[in-house]
Amino acid sequence: MNYILFDDVQIRQQLLPFTFTRPIADIRIGVDTIREKWERFLGQEVSILTEAYLSEKYPLRQADRNILINASVLPDADLVRAIVSLKTDQALSSEDLIIAHHITGRSEDAAEAAVTEEIEYGRPIRRIENNWDIFLLNAGQIMLDVAALTAGRKSEPLPESNRVIGTGSIFVEAGAKVEMALLNASEGPIYIGRDAEVMDGAMLRGPLVIGEHAVVKMGAKIYGGTTIGPHCKVGGEVSNAVIFGYSNKAHDGFLGNAVIGEWCNLGADTNNSNLKNDYSTVKVWSYAADSFVQTDEQFCGLFMGDHSKTAINTMFNTGTVVGVSANVAAAGFPRQFIPSFTWAGKPYPIDKALETARQMYARRHKTLTAADEAILRVVYETTHHNRNKK
Repeated sequence: MNYILFDDVQIRQQLLPFTFTRPIADIRIGVDTIREKWERFLGQEVSILTEAYLSEKYPLRQADRNILINASVLPDADLVRAIVSLKTDQALSSEDLIIAHHITGRSEDAAEAAVTEEIEYGRPIRRIENNWDIFLLNAGQIMLDVAALTAGRKSEPLPESNRVIGTGSIFVEAGAKVEMALLNASEGPIYIGRDAEVMDGAMLRGPLVIGEHAVVKMGAKIYGGTTIGPHCKVGGEVSNAVIFGYSNKAHDGFLGNAVIGEWCNLGADTNNSNLKNDYSTVKVWSYAADSFVQTDEQFCGLFMGDHSKTAINTMFNTGTVVGVSANVAAAGFPRQFIPSFTWAGKPYPIDKALETARQMYARRHKTLTAADEAILRVVYETTHHNRNKK
């Protein structure tokens, strides 16, 4: 069977700015991305059905028989069993949501494929519908992912210089370095990826993921429900945040109830508020609604798209949304919606943005590909109207 993760069109809009530069399936939550979770459960690679401008980097692979799976849905064993048992032209649904659809032949539009029988899935599902769901569901996904990834395996030994509290799982992958740290696994597991480094004096509370090749700086305070993605550098205070990968928050400052994309850099003493002084629920900018919408959450911090950066001492209000390749530098608090490709509130030319991206990739011994550049150019054109908002 060939499996395809497709973007739910409405949810894709609600997950901007993160889905400007990736399909829903490549959003990170827990230890790995949604795509990687499905591949782990299915035991094979999957491909992606997404927007045309993303398709060169995320190609679609079709066969004579395909099962299309809604990429906003998070897998579990029961759900996977129900999906793989679908017969031709059957769809699995939950209320009004199509979870998966078994089709024959080839289709560029999951919604157009014929359904002869719709089967109602009677169990609860976990799904990412809005950006804040990423940090809200993260702790639970960490627990599920760590249990699956470490089952039947033995952790690397933790050096005696460390102090451990609690009886929960602490799993250290090969090549990781952890010295003179305080690790508290009382409320959830701590997973330290391959070749990661936890420096002296770091204080870690589970459930927590430190991805491969990531670095936690000296004296950092990392609270539970946090994922530090691969190749990130993180210091200061972090709580219930998800950092996708290749991004840095290397210095002091608070990041909480937040989602940070790839290739971002938070300058020293960047802070975000995650709770309003009147304790009311937080509104955030929605690209789908083209206005601010209610999250119904009391704790909600910062959402930052790929390639964006902050100057030192940057302060963000609750529920701030920063687009792609925005450079934030302002006295006081900037607006709660910062458009893509802006520099201190002014338009940021695409060619300068691409040159910066090339240099940042080179520092990590990677190359900004032609496909990457093409994606950023489309995002630049797509978000032109946002830069003209008053």
